[in-house]
Amino acid sequence: MIGLHTPGREVRDHHGRRYRLGEHPSELIGRSRGAVLWLCWLPMLLVGTMQYAYGSLVPGLVAAGLARDELFWALAGWAVCQAGAGLPVAHLRQRNRIGPRTALVVGAFLSAGGVLSLAHSASAPGLLVGYSVLGGTGAGLVYAACTSTAGKWFPERAAARVGFVTGAFAYGSVLFVLWLPVDAVALDAFAIALLVAVLGCGLLLADPPKHWWPAHVDPRRWALTRPNPPAVREFSAVEALRTPTLPVLAACLFCAATVSLFDAAFLALFAGVPVVAVFIAINGAGRALAIPIADRVGCRRTLGWVVAVQAAGQVVLLVGVAQGSVALLFAGAAAAGVGGGASYPLSAALAREYFGEHSVEVHGLVYSAKAASGVVGIGLGAVVIAQWGFPVALLGAAVLALSGAVLSGALRRPGLPKTLPSPDLRADGVGGGL
Repeated sequence: MIGLHTPGREVRDHHGRRYRLGEHPSELIGRSRGAVLWLCWLPMLLVGTMQYAYGSLVPGLVAAGLARDELFWALAGWAVCQAGAGLPVAHLRQRNRIGPRTALVVGAFLSAGGVLSLAHSASAPGLLVGYSVLGGTGAGLVYAACTSTAGKWFPERAAARVGFVTGAFAYGSVLFVLWLPVDAVALDAFAIALLVAVLGCGLLLADPPKHWWPAHVDPRRWALTRPNPPAVREFSAVEALRTPTLPVLAACLFCAATVSLFDAAFLALFAGVPVVAVFIAINGAGRALAIPIADRVGCRRTLGWVVAVQAAGQVVLLVGVAQGSVALLFAGAAAAGVGGGASYPLSAALAREYFGEHSVEVHGLVYSAKAASGVVGIGLGAVVIAQWGFPVALLGAAVLALSGAVLSGALRRPGLPKTLPSPDLRADGVGGGL
């Protein structure tokens, strides 16, 4: 008789989902799942500096002769390309046409090229091509590959492990913000370190077999005891687009991401580098801590809470700017960081909860909302600041974040009936008391 953990055996749970059991990671790829997690963590820590350390570099780059408006539009373009790369990569990953090794190798060269262009480009076209297009696309490849690989190797704890990996994307920039000099030599050295580290990690990564499941976890028992209920079925990307839930979820992420990108880009200009460091650290920590909280109170409710806290953070920052209070600036940055960071893993967790555990492509659709956030939060944010100042921009950010919190209340699990039958209905559907 074949045992439960016979290598390669597939079983199904009460929802009909498949699980491939019995194969240990060391047998498949020669290393443990823990090693895989750290191999996903390090590239994220390095490429995240291209977004979160950028704002603190702007004053030095302006002093070196680059125009401030051009620098912020270059970052906006970077965000568009970084988020835009996620959807095609997710499409290929969903169909097993590209592995993490290829994505990280290509992403390493493109990301390093983006950093080099920041060090040596003396014009807006050079920045847009080098930093925005090449660097943004490279960072998007790394982000998509690392998050999807972590989810594949930890299917029983995908949300928590993806949150851990994406946390590095933010808090990894703290040391760079505080100590990285703004000169070509330092940026060149960082570009080389990024290339070597991301390339090395990429060469060691590989996907598990389709439907792989860890041998020490009974999938059928897990399916019955998981903290958040699973999707009613696996949705394709096209099917998800036809539901009202996907646009609402994407709109929630757009609101939170727009405000987060605005804060990351401009906090250094009106609050100083130490405040930026606090924002980045809390942003990363919030990503890792959001899922344990969501396991207790639900992902949708947690998303609404953290984005509301993000909105409150903008108001506190506004008061801090008006009063010149350093304490309020630090408090506002911390609150803004909580919502700005936690919204990413929570939206990914909701995509899995609503549309299926294996819907990498659906999450790519949701995450692509960040592309529009880059244009609005950074590009248009720079225009608003230039025209009306930081207080007006912060007030607009608060309204946008609050809109995201309100929208989260409209999220509904797709595929369920809108109304439930009365408990006194008989099995044949005829009212028992009639």
